[in-house]
Amino acid sequence: MSVFFTCASAGSQTSEAGGIGGSTALSAQFCANGKPQTVQQRDRVLQFAAVVRQALRESGEQVALIARSGLDLSRFKLRYSHSGVLLASDGDVPWSVRQLYYDCELGRPRLFDQGLAGFVLSADAPDLAYVSIVFLPMAPGDALQATAVDRARFAPLLAAQYSANAYPFSVRYQNCNQWVAELLATAWGPPQALSATQPAALRGRAQAWLQQTGYAPRPITVDSHLTKLAAGFVPLVHLDDHPRDTQLGLVFQTSLPTDIEAWVHARWPGARRLEFCHDTEQIVVREGWRAIGESCSPEAGDRVQRFAQ
Repeated sequence: MSVFFTCASAGSQTSEAGGIGGSTALSAQFCANGKPQTVQQRDRVLQFAAVVRQALRESGEQVALIARSGLDLSRFKLRYSHSGVLLASDGDVPWSVRQLYYDCELGRPRLFDQGLAGFVLSADAPDLAYVSIVFLPMAPGDALQATAVDRARFAPLLAAQYSANAYPFSVRYQNCNQWVAELLATAWGPPQALSATQPAALRGRAQAWLQQTGYAPRPITVDSHLTKLAAGFVPLVHLDDHPRDTQLGLVFQTSLPTDIEAWVHARWPGARRLEFCHDTEQIVVREGWRAIGESCSPEAGDRVQRFAQ
């Protein structure tokens, strides 16, 4: 059932960027904190975040897409579960991630700004984690930055209801990655007349443009009808927004970071990608669109940094 949980939940440790939402009281029982990290694990993750931050500083960029691993989705051959938009800042937090989280305390989706270290620390597997960053060419990067900091443009894109497995082309629900995809469509698509009172119309136009430009999240195969049936009893998972034939089958579509990256790379071939990973011994950094192998295994040309003890 873990395939359905592609985004994270949040409490009060982040600052709200703006948003609207509904309420799902039963979902609180699915928002328990993960296993506490040891001091050593936390230290390694903070060293990892420092390496990512240094790469951002050296890039000279002001905006980027970011994704991290989270829940273990390896049974579905998936690595990344949660994405957001990285924004540079001149304040105390040099980079922050603007993203959608499910707010367990309020029972609704919200938009949050989170420091880079907090974003990386939120991963559920502190002994093996991955982060991907995509830098855009100047024109699309500038357009994304302008949209991502304009509350009148990004806030109305937030859906009232959350679903971890939200269908990419329905406005009924939304997950974190779908909000990012619709934000990109708003930044890069034809200008739209903004109306905070009609968010569904804005989202519908964004989704239509995504389809027209080739955005097509790859199908995910659920391993059994039992898994699908169990998902029906989880408040954060829904099937009623998916096409009827999909509801009866075992193959679903939902927006994932890899889908967004593939679409961005096809649309903007000049986009540059960095991937970072760490295990319990070292950090690996790779530039390019070829993914790092399993178990954070470096290859020729990768930069490797041992953890300081």
